[in-house]
Amino acid sequence: MRRNIVLIGMMGAGKTAIGGELARRTQRPFADTDAEIERAAAMSIPEIFARDGEEFFRARESEVLGRVLALGNSVVSTGGGAWLRPENRERINQNGVAVWLDCDLETLWHRVRQRPTRPLLQTADPRGTLERLLTEREPFYALADIRVSARRGDSIEQTTNRVIAAINAHDPAILEAE
Repeated sequence: MRRNIVLIGMMGAGKTAIGGELARRTQRPFADTDAEIERAAAMSIPEIFARDGEEFFRARESEVLGRVLALGNSVVSTGGGAWLRPENRERINQNGVAVWLDCDLETLWHRVRQRPTRPLLQTADPRGTLERLLTEREPFYALADIRVSARRGDSIEQTTNRVIAAINAHDPAILEAE
């Protein structure tokens, strides 16, 4: 069985967009764990956070991630906090390769500042919150197998090309057809 390719990184890094394009190019199924959670709950992520809290959401995220990874041979886009949980890192490492879409603060802020769908940024200082989250999370993201820069001016195609090149440099067998 071919391994999953799991995209990790901050909100706004492009995991869903790059994941969709990567899945198309590699002819693999695509799963976005945030979308899967919303579908299962019949609620948006901000609604889940408001009603049940972040810890409840993170537990559901772990459950969904486990189910998606068990399918194998997929491209998976995770929520920004999924990689922080040790059990999620272990599952991803056992069932796939983790690709960190590394994005600088200015690019992230440019992409998320107008989006009310980011519950962690519903604070008095959303940019400061984003900066704090990035600082806290970077050491965890750095544990990924592969790091790819996701830059503001790049197209989805350009970033996906870099992801494919980085996966091939890490282990070409990951992308080989069965």
